[in-house]
Amino acid sequence: MSRSGKRTRVGAVAACALATVLAGFVLFPVYVLGVSSLKPLAQVFDLRLFPPLGDLTLQNYVEVLRTQSFGRYILNSAIVSSVVTLAALWFHSMAGYAFARLRFRGRTAIFIWMLCTMMIPFAVIMIPLFIIVRSLGMANSLWGIIVPMIPNAYGVFFFRQFYLGLPRELEESAKIDGASNWLIYRAIIVPLSTTIALTLATTFFLTNWNRYLWPLIVNQKKQFWVVQVAIATFRDDKEVAWNLILAASCITALPTILLFAIFQRYLVEGIKMSGVKA
Repeated sequence: MSRSGKRTRVGAVAACALATVLAGFVLFPVYVLGVSSLKPLAQVFDLRLFPPLGDLTLQNYVEVLRTQSFGRYILNSAIVSSVVTLAALWFHSMAGYAFARLRFRGRTAIFIWMLCTMMIPFAVIMIPLFIIVRSLGMANSLWGIIVPMIPNAYGVFFFRQFYLGLPRELEESAKIDGASNWLIYRAIIVPLSTTIALTLATTFFLTNWNRYLWPLIVNQKKQFWVVQVAIATFRDDKEVAWNLILAASCITALPTILLFAIFQRYLVEGIKMSGVKA
């Protein structure tokens, strides 16, 4: 074997070893979470990585699903995440198409102003946003959680960058045939946006599924709790039910893991296809 071939092989082995070590760092906390969720409360902080099988039980999961109304909270989170994702994709794609293709006065200034909103921390607008939601009568409801989370400059920017890379010949041919901007958007642009839409859909869904602070602030009614808020309430004045928290965390993490595993390819492709264009 030549010297260059040996170097290539050594480099591949080193890269594989590094990837294995990094994967171990990522998967180790997941393993600890899964094993600890099967332990009774008295053994949660037992540091054994491989406890006896007789000490493990599914009772924590049964108690979470039966006595804590956790199914209702999962449904609330699913509704919030799905509605925000679908609405955001619809409005963001239209706005992105307008900024990429339509010509109107102040387009660049409006787009830059919109991008500036990405630099404002949520903590700065949290109280004014709550006042607005309460004045509109949407507090203590799922709509109070959903509606403020739909606007997002990131989604508009992502769609705009993608549309800038589409060939204009497709739209020009449609205009020659008499198609309106709305027809072009609906019949040509939207079908071509599948990859970028799946990328953003995964991001929006995971973000809203894991959201905690805003649902906690805007909603005080137990029937409208989302899973992250519900997990934080597994405690009383005397102790924290860590076994239930760990079991509920595993249940909550499962949809996000499955979603990421299914759409991982689209995430990578969407990032590659969304190169920034002037």
